[in-house]
Amino acid sequence: MFIIDDLLVRPFINIVDAIHTLALNEMYDVEAIEDELKENQLLFELGERSETEYRQRKAVLEEELAIAREVQEEFSSGRIEVKS
Repeated sequence: MFIIDDLLVRPFINIVDAIHTLALNEMYDVEAIEDELKENQLLFELGERSETEYRQRKAVLEEELAIAREVQEEFSSGRIEVKS
């Protein structure tokens, strides 16, 4: 039974873990959110975005950035993992 687990189940769990890691990195990409904040600022400064739109988008992005940093911190500390 343990041989079957090692041959069939363990590789599947490793694949799921790898996919989970990639998904977290994609969903909570701190650099991408920071780039969006910079782009938002630039569009406002160039006059292509109103102050209301700028402030609303900035608030959303800052909230996303805080969440992304928290998730990345938890992930790097090993507190987020796929359980078998």
